[in-house]
Amino acid sequence: MRWHLRNSGLGTGAFLCAASAILALALSWTSLGRQFDNYAYDFLFRLQQPAPWQTSSVILAIDEATMGTYGGNNGIRGALESGLRHISEARPASVAVDIILGDATTEAADSRLEQAFAATPNLVLASYLLRDGTWADPIPRFSRHAAAIGHVHANFDKFDSVYRDAPLMKVGGHTRRWALPLEAFRLATRGEIVESPDDLLISNVRIPSPLHDEYLDGRTLRIRYPPVAMDGIPRISVAQLDANPALAQRFAGKVIFAGVTAQGLGDRWVTPYSNARDMPGIEMNASLYETLAQRRFLVDASWVAVGATCFGFAAAAALAFYFSSGWPANLAALAVVIGSQLLPAFAFSQSVVWAWLPGTLAALLSVTAAAGWRHFIVRQNLDRAEHERTRYQKAMQFVTHEMRTPLTAIQGSSELLGRYAQMPEDKRKQMAELINSESKRLARMIETFLSAERLSAGEMEMKHERFSLPELVDACTTRARAFADRKQIRIELGNLPPRDLIGDRELMEYAVYNLMTNAVKYSPSATVVKVFSEDERGDRVRLSVVDEGIGMDKKEVGRIFEKFYRTKRAEQSGEQGTGIGLSIVEQIVTQHGGVIEVESESGKGSRFTLILKRAK
Repeated sequence: MRWHLRNSGLGTGAFLCAASAILALALSWTSLGRQFDNYAYDFLFRLQQPAPWQTSSVILAIDEATMGTYGGNNGIRGALESGLRHISEARPASVAVDIILGDATTEAADSRLEQAFAATPNLVLASYLLRDGTWADPIPRFSRHAAAIGHVHANFDKFDSVYRDAPLMKVGGHTRRWALPLEAFRLATRGEIVESPDDLLISNVRIPSPLHDEYLDGRTLRIRYPPVAMDGIPRISVAQLDANPALAQRFAGKVIFAGVTAQGLGDRWVTPYSNARDMPGIEMNASLYETLAQRRFLVDASWVAVGATCFGFAAAAALAFYFSSGWPANLAALAVVIGSQLLPAFAFSQSVVWAWLPGTLAALLSVTAAAGWRHFIVRQNLDRAEHERTRYQKAMQFVTHEMRTPLTAIQGSSELLGRYAQMPEDKRKQMAELINSESKRLARMIETFLSAERLSAGEMEMKHERFSLPELVDACTTRARAFADRKQIRIELGNLPPRDLIGDRELMEYAVYNLMTNAVKYSPSATVVKVFSEDERGDRVRLSVVDEGIGMDKKEVGRIFEKFYRTKRAEQSGEQGTGIGLSIVEQIVTQHGGVIEVESESGKGSRFTLILKRAK
């Protein structure tokens, strides 16, 4: 079993915050996460409405009044024919009919409508992709007069039925159709559709609509609906034209969207402006056209950029709680959260749709993780400080108690010497030797305690001298053998390559001697303590002290370098000690740029290894 000193530091906090960012991205990719992003999108859509503009499209509406005049559903084709004849002289730029004309009716009605189509320039008729993959196209007598046929599919959200973006392309079988408003825009601008993987180009207008590889109808475009102040796309009904034919001049040069607006037919959709107010499908298509004509495109931010921002928020949270605490850290965390809210709003103002949930979750989760981590570190430090204070108090009590023994001996002996002047010489000599030995013992205890404190505070200056490792070990062995001989313990020196070290020889000698005396102290009689050295890769050398003593368990090994800590077996052994020595050894080795390792097993002995830098 081996023990090393480690420090979690910034790494743990950074890991927790990075994990928070990853979790935020994972949650944002779920259906529920996308729905939250849609709600945020709708909020920004209502909050940052564009300034009103002069539309280039007009709706030719078949409303309730028109339906009543022309006989309800059966009169839709008659109403459409009448409206087209009214506006034909106004010469519109193009006319898009949002009515599926896939079935024949009476010959008279179809003939009149066909004649109206023939007189309508740049006519676009509607088509719809059925569930079986076939197209519901206009009947041939109508479609032959159309300049283009466009699909009228809608991409409404399955959770809230909000119509936020439109598919510009649909594929059924071997036939591909462009969206009805896109065909109307192409005809009005007299351009052609040029495709690329990232966009469409029509008459120098670049439309950001990437083609997704997963499916061929993946080109979509977010609709930039006119602001509420405009009250939608201008609308003139067929009934109004019948009553006032002069209104037809308002269609001159415009792109006309003809369709049913009557609420009873159910062609109603919800926009991001309101979940309570719906809009007819024909106005949806007109709004898509206005998005194209006004070049008011909303582009989605890439997930790479969103992900990088999430990790940025996580890093900011980690740094905020790593470098500060209290109110400064809380204010920095608040700034991170506020930044996660301002970024989507700023991006939207630049016509970029930035996913709201990933950054928000990343900021909240990482701030929570960083704050929790900071609290844990502070709590840990407080507990450690409290433990150190308690341990220090106990140590002082222990040291005081240990000092009392030699002080009592010195005090008692000196009183006897002073009281009995006629004391025999041998007795006087014995007491004098006791005073001398006890005073030296007291001095050693004080020096050891002070050395530990000075090393901890970094106040002890180290020398930088070159010395021989074998000579150092020999000197320590000579001193330790006197102690070992009393317990009939043999100190056996193994391989000691002639290596030199750089540092404070006196301090290093204290460290090695302490390990040797500990090995002797906590080993039974008639055992062996081995000391040997071996080279390690690079510029390192390993010096090991191995004993056959009482050993330690895993928990004890983790604490032996704490000041004043003694294992239960050490206390039960009857050997005197303060628990300071190994703390000093560990600090001396660290000050020399080295590492100390411990391998131990209870009842089977221990191996202490110093890994030190060799002199060049």
